[in-house]
Amino acid sequence: MGERPSVVVLSFSPIARDPRVLRQVQLLSTVADVTTCGYGPSPEGVVRHVQVPDTLAPWRTGRAGRVLGPALLALRRHRRLYFGSPRIAFVLDALPPGSMDVVVANDALAAPLALALEPRAGVHSDLHEYAPRQGEDRLLWRLLVAPLMTWACRSVRHVASVTTVAQGIAEEYERELGFTPRVVPNAAAYRPDLVPTAVGSPVRLVHIGIAGRARRLETMIDAAGLVESRSPGTLTLDLVLAPGDPTYITELAERAQAVGGSVRVLPPVPFDEIVPVLTRYDVGVFVCPPTTFNLLHALPNKLFEFVQARLAVVVGPSPEMARIVTEHALGLVADGFTVEDTERALAALRPETVTAFKAASHVAAEVLSAERLSAPWLDAVENLVGRPSGENA
Repeated sequence: MGERPSVVVLSFSPIARDPRVLRQVQLLSTVADVTTCGYGPSPEGVVRHVQVPDTLAPWRTGRAGRVLGPALLALRRHRRLYFGSPRIAFVLDALPPGSMDVVVANDALAAPLALALEPRAGVHSDLHEYAPRQGEDRLLWRLLVAPLMTWACRSVRHVASVTTVAQGIAEEYERELGFTPRVVPNAAAYRPDLVPTAVGSPVRLVHIGIAGRARRLETMIDAAGLVESRSPGTLTLDLVLAPGDPTYITELAERAQAVGGSVRVLPPVPFDEIVPVLTRYDVGVFVCPPTTFNLLHALPNKLFEFVQARLAVVVGPSPEMARIVTEHALGLVADGFTVEDTERALAALRPETVTAFKAASHVAAEVLSAERLSAPWLDAVENLVGRPSGENA
């Protein structure tokens, strides 16, 4: 194709606030004319944005729809439920099938729609988690929604290429659903302007992220409190929490106060300020018990943001995070996920070892950047538009 190809980035999320989708938009805009389709206002750098109205329910609307939707889920009439959805109808009307070269479909529920849009060169599917087990900690979700997610994932077998966030998740998709995604972690943009800051005493620890009860963030609070009770002045811990469960945030704040002034719960910061704020600290901490399959294989933004901020890192023995921390000598991996395991790891931190870990983060920052790790998205689109029209996998 001589002219720039047309790419639709499709996501049922507020795209302007979705870091992973924004990285796709920024990367693909270098080689294509990008149209986004999703909720909320337009992100920067696109030629067009199709905004899905917030008033459009995912499935059926009205009193009858509130009965029919769950009934169709229970009966596993997934195709009828999906293509009867007001938001699916809206997108199919706004983006006439066959009017674009490539669709990049974010998450499993976007894949059937992307195929229905019939892009001339094909569909790339980016799966942000292992979709069939996203809500496995809730019984009703397992009974009603998990089969829908599996149905959507079966459509992914018909797309041209697939990516996902972590190796363990890619292996599960291959084992259970028969397709093999490439891995694109949730890496942060490279910050060549940053260098490690000096480590003093107390060592400054930070955790940043969503306040989800399944993550058991109280483990890190209790562990930091134990270290401080045994060796006062050793460390401080700030938890910078994005909105999640408000009751849980209140509980965490009360727990932090109970262990003394060394632990604080702080409000969230804007996305583009996360890395600069993190540079005020020495160690990024995330010890997250594997209460669900996706948490077992967690490889979150925060790990890569810690690296760009040139921090040392302490994690639990989560396989994806532990592999990166060990491979690049970024910090310590706790022996387990208990308070005692975490306390031992935090107690082992010394200013001189933290300094060495921060230097290792500096060395690894470019290698672990979004610019380096997001290449499979660019490869996928370039491979598609290089094919004869209509050819697909």
